[in-house]
Formats: sequence, structure tokens, C-alpha cells
Amino acid sequence: MILNDGYKHCSLKINNTLGLNINTRFLFVAKNRETILKAWRFSKFLKLPFLTLGEASNVLFLEDFNGVIVLNRIKGIKISENHKIWKLHVGAGENWHCFVKKMLTKGIFGLENLAWIPGTVGSVPIQNIGAYGVELKDFCSYVDVMHLRNGSIKRIYSDECNFSYRDSIFKNKYWTDFVIVAVGISLEKKWQPILTYKDLKYLNPISAWDIFNEIFIIRKRKLPDPKIIGNAGSFFKNPIVTQKKATLLLEYFPAMPHYPFINNQIKLAGAWLIEQCNLKNLYVGDSAVYHKQALVLINKGHATPQDILCLAKEIRIRVGRQFDVWLEPEVRFIKSTGECNAIEMIS
Repeated sequence: MILNDGYKHCSLKINNTLGLNINTRFLFVAKNRETILKAWRFSKFLKLPFLTLGEASNVLFLEDFNGVIVLNRIKGIKISENHKIWKLHVGAGENWHCFVKKMLTKGIFGLENLAWIPGTVGSVPIQNIGAYGVELKDFCSYVDVMHLRNGSIKRIYSDECNFSYRDSIFKNKYWTDFVIVAVGISLEKKWQPILTYKDLKYLNPISAWDIFNEIFIIRKRKLPDPKIIGNAGSFFKNPIVTQKKATLLLEYFPAMPHYPFINNQIKLAGAWLIEQCNLKNLYVGDSAVYHKQALVLINKGHATPQDILCLAKEIRIRVGRQFDVWLEPEVRFIKSTGECNAIEMIS
């Protein structure tokens, strides 16, 4: 049943990269701000929960959503420049990888390390996406959010975004009653390759396209294509521990990978911890740990939300017992009325 721009009792199976057979009470596809506002007012009129999504590439639905979901499809890329910098204003509904590739074809370099990441531009500031030695915060100049109560646009500059490891202000202060509609990105015209990631150090010759193509090879080798195997990328964050904790762990596990992090903290490799617990072949129902990358949980075809939830809980418990390091989900958990505390759900 079509309700102007919306649909009633709609499946989300093709609109979440885990491929879960989940439904929503109402679904709107928004190509402009007005549709988002209309859908929000519609939800308020019916007193239903409201949620905006990009491509749901970082979401675990635990059950059918009893409310209104909007797929943000606001498009458009505006490019301006000065003698030093490219300035990009990008609609939240643009596919992130397609945007990165389009910039490369225009000779605008700098985002190539973040290629092949699924999702939309509007979702990348929420998680402060990062890969291969680069994070969004390195290039983000601002994020435009729309206040759903009055339709006004507020520009949040980078230093106000509280960017940190897979976190930002958009997970709390600007999560309720706000929607990201555009992202501003600044790229230096004097391009410098970022080759700190070990698999990129030996590239020769070096160009932005070399990095782009090498990252495709790396990702294809390690990560499943969500169009073929349902997944939400890294299900868990790489844990951050104190220097004292890392030193203690290294006494017992000297081969443990560890990396310097901000404020004298140490980042551990979550996949290594999972592998040491012999969990790479673990499965629950039709969900499983991906055999090529232990941080990724997959839907082999007919997994239920409970399958994935139980699998994640078992992994967290076993890693916690062996290392006293408690993995936290990177994926966001959604119940019938909205987002819930992911850590509590698997504790």
C-alpha cells in the first residue's frame, strides 16, 4: 500500500547488509529534506518511533521495527577550490564508495584509503569511519544536520564533532530529532600517500589509484561482499586498553599484536583475540564467524537476529574470560522501538 512517498508493512531484507528478514511498519525513501520532515511528522501523528538509515551497513535489527524508517537518499556533490584545497559538499544519500571513486576520476585525491567501505556519506561521520591508516576526521570540515522539529539546518564544524575511534557527537547529542543531510570534506591539492598500513608499505610506483586498487585486493581477500554474504563489516571494535593492561597481557601473550593509541593507550587486534579463543569456526544457527576475518559475523543465508545476537554474546564471553578484555560492538542494535544499548544486549 503506497502512502504518498511511503510504503506500509515493508520488508527491509534488501535494505540491511546483514540480509535479515526484518520488516518495518512504514518505509519512506527520501530524495529531499521535505520527505524526511513529512515522514517524521507522520510518525509523530501516529505516535510511532522514527529512524533514518543510509544503507543499514552497520545495523543489527533485533526484531521488526514498529515505526517509520526513512532511507536517506539526498544526493548531490558540489566542488569548489582555492589554490591549496579542494572543498566538497556532499549529499548524505550519496554512496560513499562511489563518491570516493568519482573524486579519483576527477583527479581529486586523498580519500583512496577509505575506498570500498559500504554505506552512505551521511553515515560516515556517525562512526568516524576509518581504514588503512586514515579516518574521516582527517578530512571532514563540517556536517550539516537538519532539526526535525522545525526543518532548520545547523552546521557542525569538525572540532565540534567529538570524533574519536568509531564515535562522534552524532551518536548522542545529534542522534534524536536530527538527521545528517550533507557532509563537507576538504582535501589538500598537494597529495601525499598514506602508507602506514603494513600491506601498503611496499607499493611501487605510488599513485592514488595504486592505493585504491590495492585496497580492493586486500578487502576482497579478507572481507565478504554483503551482496553475496550478509554481513555488517567489523561487528566488534578493536579494543582499547591502558598501557598497564597491555603490558600485563604481553607477559602472558608476547605475540599479541598491539598498536600505540592516543593518550598513552594501546589498541589491540580484536580478530587476533577471537582467533586465540579458537572461535573462527564458531556458528549459531545460520550465523557464523567469517573464516577469513574473525571480526566479521556473517549470515549464511537464513540467520535470525537471535542467531547473530547469541553468536556475538558467546564471542564476547569467551574472549573476556581468556583475556579479561571485553569486546564492544561496532554495529548498532535496533529493537522494535529504536536503538538499544548493544553492550547490554550481549553482556
